[in-house]
Amino acid sequence: MTRAIAAGIAAVLFICVNAVAGGLEATVSTPAGKPVEDAAVVLEPVLGVALKSRKMASIEQRDREFMPYVTIVQTGTLIEFPNHDPVKHHVYSFSPAKRLEIKLYAGRLVQPVLFDRPGEVALGCNIHDWMEAYVLVVNSPYFAKTGSDGKALIRNVPAGHYRVRVWHPHQKAEGPLRDIEIGGITARLELISDVTPRVLKPKPPVESDTY
Repeated sequence: MTRAIAAGIAAVLFICVNAVAGGLEATVSTPAGKPVEDAAVVLEPVLGVALKSRKMASIEQRDREFMPYVTIVQTGTLIEFPNHDPVKHHVYSFSPAKRLEIKLYAGRLVQPVLFDRPGEVALGCNIHDWMEAYVLVVNSPYFAKTGSDGKALIRNVPAGHYRVRVWHPHQKAEGPLRDIEIGGITARLELISDVTPRVLKPKPPVESDTY
């Protein structure tokens, strides 16, 4: 088989797979019907293994807060932690999925951090106790995070059988997995997650920060 023929077959297969690709639009609400922001909605393939590719993500520090509050990445993703504040931060995590410590620094680190194990990772700052953020590391490339309206949209999902997982850092308990068949259209699901509302921790004025 020549390279030209092989390339042609690969192109046809790519077109066919994408022709039947679909998606999922999920709406996550509390039991009382209020939209849940910052919830992770993940599609986990039941058969086969999801493709993996090394990607980059960023969790910034601005106004002495982590941004974004919740980050979802696939296993094997590198995350950088640029500090845009005029003060230094000391980022750490004791979570089993990723233990890390980035000692006092300002600006952009040269070396990003590899998140190579699935699981939940809670981040904090050893200097500023109110700073917190969360990373959910998953084995699937098909995921999205809900906005303030509780909606999450996952696009370009190959046709197949999936399980739907919903996660939030303040959930009282992780709900049961839902099975769903993805075809050539966007499926829609209403999902319930019982979460405790996020309470912003008070922080002192910038003038009193000696770091």
